[in-house]
Amino acid sequence: MSDDDSIEHANNPKANMDHIYNQPDPRAYFSELHKLDYATPGAGKPFFLKLIERLQRSRDKSVRVLDLGCSYGVNGALLKHDMTMPQLYEHWGQEWLQDVSPEEVMAYDRRFFGGREEQQDFEVIGLDRAERAVAFAEETGLIDDGVVANLEEHPLSDAVMPDLADVDLMTSTGCIGYVTEKTFERLLPAVTNDGHAPWMANFVLRLWSFEPIEETLSEWGYVTEKLQDRTFRQRRFVSDEEREQVLRRLREKGIDPSGKEAEGHLHTEFYLSRPADDIRQESLNTLLARKSH
Repeated sequence: MSDDDSIEHANNPKANMDHIYNQPDPRAYFSELHKLDYATPGAGKPFFLKLIERLQRSRDKSVRVLDLGCSYGVNGALLKHDMTMPQLYEHWGQEWLQDVSPEEVMAYDRRFFGGREEQQDFEVIGLDRAERAVAFAEETGLIDDGVVANLEEHPLSDAVMPDLADVDLMTSTGCIGYVTEKTFERLLPAVTNDGHAPWMANFVLRLWSFEPIEETLSEWGYVTEKLQDRTFRQRRFVSDEEREQVLRRLREKGIDPSGKEAEGHLHTEFYLSRPADDIRQESLNTLLARKSH
C-alpha cells in the first residue's frame, strides 16, 4: 500500500464520526446517519440474503455470517429481524426515547427485537473496535455473538479464533477505508481452514481502492469480481468542504464523479471475493441473476 493510499491520507476527505460511534446506545449515531440519508446496509441486504441462500444450498447447513464493522448491529437487524433502514431510523428516533437512559433503551430493544420473528437458518457474528456498540448489539440480540478487535493495530486473539473457524460469509457495508488489508491478513488464518473458505462481500466507497485487499485475498486463493456498471448511494455529504475534498480526491484517482458524487452523495461499489473454484462454477452475474427460492 503506497503512502498516498494509506488510511491516514485516504480518510482526510471523509467526515469523522468517531465521537458518536461508540456510545452506549445507537440514538446519537442513528440521528446523525438519518440526517445524512445513510443507506448502504439497505442496499446490501438483498445481496447478502441471496448469498446466504446460495451458501445454504451448497453447504447444506446453517450459514454463519461475520459482519465487519458491525457497529450497533445494523446489518444484523436488517438480516436477522427483516428490518429496513427507514424502520430503524423511526425506531431509534422515537420522541419518547430521547430522554431515557441507555439502560432503558437497551431493555426496550431486548423486548422489541425479542418479539420479532427471527431468521433461524443463519447467525450473525459482529466484529468492531467499538466495544460499547458491539455490547449493545449482542445484548439486544441484533447479533448472535460479538468480537471486539482493532485488527489494524493488534492481532486477533487466540481465544477468538475458534469462534470464527466456520464462518461462511464475511460482509461489510462501510468499514473498508477505515480498515485495510491488515485486517484481512489477520482474519484469514482464522476463517480459512481445512479447505473451508468463506465468501467475502464488501460495499466499498469509490473514494477508496479495494486493490490492496484484493491482492491480499488473491494470495489465499481468492478471486474478486466487481459488479460492473452499478453504484449505490451511501450518504449525503456533511458539508460543502467534504464534498469538494471528495470530488478532488476522486479526480486525482482518475474517477469521474459526474452523475454520482457530484450530485451530492457518496457512492459505493460491490465486490465479491470467492475461491477460484467457486468462480468457475458460477460467475457473480449468474449468481445474482438466479431466482430466490
